[in-house]
Amino acid sequence: MRTWRRVQRWRGVVIIGAMGAVTLWLAATGQLVLYIHPRYIVFTVTMAVIVVAATVFALATPRHHDDEALAPPNRRSRALGLTAAGLAAAFTLGMVLIPPATLGTATAQQRQINATASDDAEQLAAVSIADANTVAAFTVREWSTVLRQTSDLAFFADKPVTALLGFVTADTEDPDNMFYVSRFAVTCCAVDAQPLGVPVHLPGWAGQYPADTWVQVSGVFGSNPSSVSSQPVVLLVDTVEMVDQPREPYLF
Repeated sequence: MRTWRRVQRWRGVVIIGAMGAVTLWLAATGQLVLYIHPRYIVFTVTMAVIVVAATVFALATPRHHDDEALAPPNRRSRALGLTAAGLAAAFTLGMVLIPPATLGTATAQQRQINATASDDAEQLAAVSIADANTVAAFTVREWSTVLRQTSDLAFFADKPVTALLGFVTADTEDPDNMFYVSRFAVTCCAVDAQPLGVPVHLPGWAGQYPADTWVQVSGVFGSNPSSVSSQPVVLLVDTVEMVDQPREPYLF
């Protein structure tokens, strides 16, 4: 009975402390960026340090409690307590033992690619006068913004795409001939991540580049050869290279 009461008293402290320690471990291994925006990492790590320190202090400080004054637990409260503790422990261990997975095709299709692509007229104007080096550095974010606002092929005439990085997501309208080079844009954390993508026309692509494969694509924008796709302008491929997932897969 006394042991059970001690478990009841300290389980919350231990679980919170363990979560703080896991957060510090994720930060030390560079994986915290897969959960939250980099701008919040310093704050999160600081709070995790405080939590761990407070947990150690609480466990190390002797306290005297009147265990007899506590009501004896019944079966239901014990079952609920053990279940809650077990779930919390499993969650904590899972974060350590199971590598964090980045968001991919399934989430991109659920959240609709380019549903939140920017309509920034100023950015479009800036792109129209950008030099070759600036255009070469464009990511999926910049190109998706441009494609959302114009389908004028003359606009793209002198703007080739160089080594555009992203993961492969099938086009839902013409999956045999088209895919998206996709990235997730994160504002706060992975929960609010929104998929952005550049449509690519490449018949038979799935046989070489399965969904969720990371690639670098180079080519030029042109009129869409697909008769079933609603995308007026697509990337016509010169080269596609399979690459490893980058250390920071999200766009911030």
